[in-house]
Amino acid sequence: MSFASNLMIWYREHGRDLPWRNTQDPYVIWLSEIILQQTRVEQGLPYFHRFLDAFPIVTKFAEADEEEVLRLWQGLGYYSRARNMHKAAKMVISEFAGDFPTRYADVIRLPGVGEYTAAAIASFSVNEPKAVVDGNVYRVLSRYFGISEPINGSKGKKMFAALAQELLDVEHAATYNQAIMDFGALQCKPKKPLCGTCTFQLDCVALKEDIVDNLPVKLKGKASRDRYFHYFIIRKDDSILMSKRGTSDVWANLYEFPMIETERDVDMEELRALNDFATYFPPNAPLLELGKVAKHILSHQNIYAKFYILDDADALRLKKSGWNYHLLEKIDTLAKHKLIFSFLEKNKQLINPKI
Repeated sequence: MSFASNLMIWYREHGRDLPWRNTQDPYVIWLSEIILQQTRVEQGLPYFHRFLDAFPIVTKFAEADEEEVLRLWQGLGYYSRARNMHKAAKMVISEFAGDFPTRYADVIRLPGVGEYTAAAIASFSVNEPKAVVDGNVYRVLSRYFGISEPINGSKGKKMFAALAQELLDVEHAATYNQAIMDFGALQCKPKKPLCGTCTFQLDCVALKEDIVDNLPVKLKGKASRDRYFHYFIIRKDDSILMSKRGTSDVWANLYEFPMIETERDVDMEELRALNDFATYFPPNAPLLELGKVAKHILSHQNIYAKFYILDDADALRLKKSGWNYHLLEKIDTLAKHKLIFSFLEKNKQLINPKI
């Protein structure tokens, strides 16, 4: 029995029943694929429904304001995905007359769509024989064939792409692609794979050679940069001071609390001695530090965040450009990045005692 046949037999019994698998609508498939990039299914599923409810057709998505798109996305991270989705929706209107493309050659032109996503949309919507290659596929193929070539090197990418295409069942491309991804997610998991019940246990090179935990191989990326953010929660009457980030750094155009960044971790005394602090606050500003340091990991950046409450809003000496008060009852309408969104979710009563 071929690799593909064995895989699809497994899928018929164990495959996940996901809402986007019950349609061939390329728009719906595109929504699911972008939302699930670097996101677990359990986390992404509510966002999929949220976006589909808000934008049932691509025209509605294209007509939306970017801030509305970002607000719906908040809490998911990697906000460039949301911005690219908005650009892609507009491109579907301008270049494809509102008909979401299904051909791989057309889909891959959309902002935010790479080879994997284009192959997924083309195969799932019209069964175009394009093999998907994502983290699950890399893992399954590297273990099954015992391939130690790094998956993120140029040679490895070409090798795995060619192998995936060679193994593809061209008559059942959609089913095969779904099957290999589910197999990697459910059976051939990154940690503690279920080798004892695997349909490929007699043929898997990694299992035979006891190197399952060593595959796939990935080249180390560049070291991450550490950044230290100090956020100030400043309430006045029924409002709270918020800052809209610029476009030249992470979390472009998203809202957060007023913030001072330092080159290293500093305590309260050191923070008060900074020139930036003196610009906006008096040396004896009534600050209360909240909780522990929150760590947030981005691509090549580690954010260490501390939060402080300023008990007296009138102690604020100067409002930086972009710092504005917003009604507490309207705070949910602002598009906030994940670090701030998560903090607010955990501290609703603290931020707004009237809740």
